[in-house]
Amino acid sequence: MWGVIPAAGRGSRIQPLAFSKELLPVGSRHDGGHERPCAVSEYLVERMIAGGAHKLCFVIAPGKSDIMEYYGEGYGGAAAAFVVQPEAAGLCDAVFRARHLIPADEPVLVGLPDTVWFPLDGFAHLPDDRLSFLLFPVETPEVFDAVVLDAQSRVLAIDVKSPTPRSNWIWGAFKMPGSLFHELDAFWRARGRRDEYFGTLVNAWIAQGGEAFGVTSGETYVDVGTFPGYRIAVSLLGEGAPAPQTPAHKATTDGRP
Repeated sequence: MWGVIPAAGRGSRIQPLAFSKELLPVGSRHDGGHERPCAVSEYLVERMIAGGAHKLCFVIAPGKSDIMEYYGEGYGGAAAAFVVQPEAAGLCDAVFRARHLIPADEPVLVGLPDTVWFPLDGFAHLPDDRLSFLLFPVETPEVFDAVVLDAQSRVLAIDVKSPTPRSNWIWGAFKMPGSLFHELDAFWRARGRRDEYFGTLVNAWIAQGGEAFGVTSGETYVDVGTFPGYRIAVSLLGEGAPAPQTPAHKATTDGRP
């Protein structure tokens, strides 16, 4: 199973930094009995491995060699590969840069490397045989991509950063079969590669008869791409202590103080 990690963003909301935003230290972990800082992207990588991924594809921008240096030897038993997105062209372009690595017969996990979310085993809640989104409840869905479901958990629509979202459940990660990954890539290309956001692509996919599903197993979601979100993540992770998974943290998932 592959984990695709789009890490080509400029990180303009939290700059200036002297390194890629995906390596921003948030919390800590113990290696060989020694405590060390933990890069924010490690939380996603850890969750992908817990979800069954044994190969990781980092999609990076030119100049982000520090990510290659950090993950070049792999992580937690998973091998790492790197693909370059020559210019910032949106999430769809970044995700589908991995097309040449993904076989049709393996599931694919996708998540955002500047987020921290719980539960740790969230990817394991997603089925292997369909496009499915891991959903999280938030108080300000208008700053995210809100997912509207029917009674059978089918996605009816994704409200992409809409000022009037119809749901307070947002997607934080997703999973699909490799064969569907390639179908969506071909569909995106047939649309002239004009979809920047994955939500707009999925809306078009559903409109022409495709299906997607939502799984409301997410508990806590923090966008660490802003400084307020960074502060919340540091508090949530409690200086390296096991992160609590209590309803009290759901109210701070929008990255605001």
